[in-house]
Amino acid sequence: MRFAFYGRVSTEDQQDPQASKAWQLSRARSLIEPAGGEIVAEFFDIGQSRSLPWKRRPEALRLLDTIKSAGRDFDAVVIGEPQRAFYGSQFGMTFPVFVHYGVGLWVPEIGGAIDPGSDAHDLVMALYGGMSKGERNRIKVRVRSAMKAQTELEGRFLGGRPPYGYRLADAGPHPNPGKAAEGRRLHRLEPDPVTAPVVERIFSEYVAGRGMTSIARGLTQDGIACPSAYDRARNPHRRTQVWETTAVRAILQNPRYTGRQVWNRARTDEVLIDVDDVALGHENRHRWNDPSQWVWSRAESHTPLISTDLYERAQQTVKKRGTNSDAGKAPRHTSRPYLFRGLITCGLCDRKMVGNPNHGRLYYRCTASRDFVRQRQISHPPVLYLREDAIIRPVDEFLRDELTGPNLADNLRRVAEAQHRAALAAYGDAGEVEKLRQTITDADRKINGYRATLDAGGDPALIAGWIAETTAIKKAAQARLGLTEAPPQRMTADQLDAIAEAFSDLLGLLRGADPRDRAELYSRLRLKMIYQPGPETLIAEVVTPADLRVFDMCPEGDLNPHAR
Repeated sequence: MRFAFYGRVSTEDQQDPQASKAWQLSRARSLIEPAGGEIVAEFFDIGQSRSLPWKRRPEALRLLDTIKSAGRDFDAVVIGEPQRAFYGSQFGMTFPVFVHYGVGLWVPEIGGAIDPGSDAHDLVMALYGGMSKGERNRIKVRVRSAMKAQTELEGRFLGGRPPYGYRLADAGPHPNPGKAAEGRRLHRLEPDPVTAPVVERIFSEYVAGRGMTSIARGLTQDGIACPSAYDRARNPHRRTQVWETTAVRAILQNPRYTGRQVWNRARTDEVLIDVDDVALGHENRHRWNDPSQWVWSRAESHTPLISTDLYERAQQTVKKRGTNSDAGKAPRHTSRPYLFRGLITCGLCDRKMVGNPNHGRLYYRCTASRDFVRQRQISHPPVLYLREDAIIRPVDEFLRDELTGPNLADNLRRVAEAQHRAALAAYGDAGEVEKLRQTITDADRKINGYRATLDAGGDPALIAGWIAETTAIKKAAQARLGLTEAPPQRMTADQLDAIAEAFSDLLGLLRGADPRDRAELYSRLRLKMIYQPGPETLIAEVVTPADLRVFDMCPEGDLNPHAR
């Protein structure tokens, strides 16, 4: 029998993926080889949590797609460790697919193939799914309990970026002998001589009555670098050079400036993606905990930048002014179906315009502070508005013209010709074909030799590295051989016209679609727009070889929505 192997390793356990794959493969082979089985395909997920359903693991999904394919080259699937493959009720939602397509599933715990009609086999697999879930939960409990104890009793710095105002200092070798042998060391917080006075200034000015925005503007005007500008490694994705109100608020609400370590300010909840389709699994949501759930160190763990009294006064001021950050609440998710969310860019500052309701209508807004405008030396109003209902019809008509009729057919022909030329460039000669076939044969011979060495008691980690390297060479040769053995075929005119015909009623489809589906369609079409407020023009583009189209926009897209 020909088998496909499936395995999984999670980097959360700090395991070596190659070594883990090697022993899972060895366990799988010891099960099937006495029955004359051979592994002809491998699917191995690295860094994927076991709680993810199979459809959300890349290699598991590829395995499912291959099972459904008529051209698969295996008859059954073997799993070396079911607790790594199935979590909770995943077996019950996955195995029916195997049965439907006539693909067997072998696991060592059953001693061979799982019988679809055996209640005992179902119970065993359900048991291992429950054990897998229980193991993950126990690890979470142990880790959280250890972090709580280390914070409360030792005041240990648990990792991550140091708060603005502090820097990391060495605190000696790691107490775990194994980690200490690897050179791991503990760290502690110490005041940064450059930024620590800024933190003190922020707290003092705020308690004295100055607002967060005013403090941010004063810091920018005094030439003090904001956190992302002072330490580019903290937020490399941010380009701002000015202090934002959010940065001031985050500093004011950070209790670690009192000199005590604080843990559990936030948590990660697992929330069902779709309550009507539990098989899709969960997604992580980060949420703030109530201050009553925070864990404080019993004693000072690092040099305080402010007194505890000053911190408490700042928190009372925050509550009094009504600018609290809704601690403990889930992130806000608007139910308004913005059709062009994330698709419109401000032509003045190159930032994304965000959705904003105003007087019962939907707008896209771009705001710019005086410091932002002055630093970039651009002409930008404080608030720039673009009305959604003013651009829907022009955008739909643009898509109709661009994606239907002769324009689409011409674009498809250009894309097909470009892809055909690229494929022809990769088309090789007979000599190269022979070399690639020889490379594949040599790789198979080496892999069989490595496996024999492994069976003879060789070092699994070392041999796994050899096998991985040779397998990579083999796969690269196979991919190249697929391009060289047969010349690429061009799409016919009828095929291109059929694709174009499918878009013939695009405008009617858009008008009758649910707003959420409509927004998804705009995104999938890779629609991009740039709003130029001066000439009140929206530049729209679909990412194809088509020419950039420009059309005039209705005057409702203006700078003053309150007047309409």
